[in-house]
Amino acid sequence: MMSCEKRRVFGAAFVLLQGVVTAVFPQLSVKLAKKMIGKNFDNASDLEANPAYVRQLRALGVGMVAAGGTTLLLEGPQETESDLSKDSASDERSTESST
Repeated sequence: MMSCEKRRVFGAAFVLLQGVVTAVFPQLSVKLAKKMIGKNFDNASDLEANPAYVRQLRALGVGMVAAGGTTLLLEGPQETESDLSKDSASDERSTESST
């Protein structure tokens, strides 16, 4: 089973990848939205995306890249709580033995 940290890294990488695709190819997101709307409404394939909507999709993609990238940068090699407690316990033992 994956640990919580691995899931967070996987989620951040997924958001980063989705953001890159949305920022670079916003028409793919438009096609996906049309397909999803088309399941519930008639003539959804006749809809056309405004240029403003495409710009908003690109901005959303850039924001996703920033959020995912920041999370990945901050999730770098960190010590877990169990590692910290082991280190502090060994420090206490070495202090007691030296006195």
